[in-house]
Amino acid sequence: MFNYLRKRFTSHITERSRRRARLVSKDGRCNIEFGNVEQSRFVFLVDIWTTILDLRWRYKMTIFISAFLGSWFLFGLLWYVVAYIHKDLPEFNPSINHTPCVENINGLTSAFLFSLETQVTIGYGFRCVTEQCVTAIFLLIFQSILGVIINSFMCGAILAKISRSKNRAKTITFSKNAVISKRGGKLCLLIRVANLRKSLLIGSHIYGKLLKTTITPEGETIILDQVNIEFIVDAGNENLFFISPLTIYHIIDKNSPFFHTAAETILQQDFELVVFLDGTVEATSATCQVRTSYIPEEVLWGYRFAPIVSKTKEGKYRVDFQNFSKTVAVETPHCAFCLYNEKEAKAKEKKGYDNPGFVLSESSETSDTKM
Repeated sequence: MFNYLRKRFTSHITERSRRRARLVSKDGRCNIEFGNVEQSRFVFLVDIWTTILDLRWRYKMTIFISAFLGSWFLFGLLWYVVAYIHKDLPEFNPSINHTPCVENINGLTSAFLFSLETQVTIGYGFRCVTEQCVTAIFLLIFQSILGVIINSFMCGAILAKISRSKNRAKTITFSKNAVISKRGGKLCLLIRVANLRKSLLIGSHIYGKLLKTTITPEGETIILDQVNIEFIVDAGNENLFFISPLTIYHIIDKNSPFFHTAAETILQQDFELVVFLDGTVEATSATCQVRTSYIPEEVLWGYRFAPIVSKTKEGKYRVDFQNFSKTVAVETPHCAFCLYNEKEAKAKEKKGYDNPGFVLSESSETSDTKM
């Protein structure tokens, strides 16, 4: 019992360590941290628009609310100072013939309300600026211009955040596992991808990167070394007609980094296969990229994907997403090297080879046996 629990605990720790080592999560987020950056964090304020867009919603809404409340309160203080300097407040006991800079400002609260009405252009008509003070007129103009800038920037940032193509990427899904099986007589690594919306991705292009640790002949260790992985579909890997789920595959030939991988050794290897899908959103013409990754435990050798598209009696095509990540065991060679050697052996058997040095001679047998 103790050995069983220790084995389960060890496998759990191993699985957690592998999960931590994943560079790209299944939903496309990158697990990377930057340390000891020499440049100051103020460089992010130079590109303030991108910085605001990359913020999470809770921080963005905090900045949104703080920007408006802060500007209203700041200009409320300025309106209160104008009224205080011009002695328009009730504590100065202004005369009946006194013309204030702003009508009906009796304190800080009324100054804040006037600032709010001015910036958001409510205009209740109870408080208004008179022609008595030039300072108040310039302050009104300045607050109106600054209010338009704040409204444009913050509303534009929220609109851009909502309409980002990253949200469209969430409706593109990949299969939970990748499979390795024969396709068209060749050993292939297959992945299924689907578009959950009826709107298309224009100019779609799919490709992959194999991330692994390699050691150069000079002895240098390269972590996260990237190797290009070419994925294709039957119609090509560019300008995909992405109306139904597609099965993309990588041919494991002599040029593939998986050529020397076998069914018995794939789980012992340390790699991460990152798959990218680039396209243009049909509705907004914005460029969209979808990412996912597969580690050795998520690559199933000797399986293929179950059928997912069928045709109804009414003539409509139906996609059953219940079988989207479902796999079926099939007979598969245990390595690509063996498959190609087998093909070469069969090809040689079909060929005839003439030996010019071979001479056929007939010999007569005589029986020397005596009874």
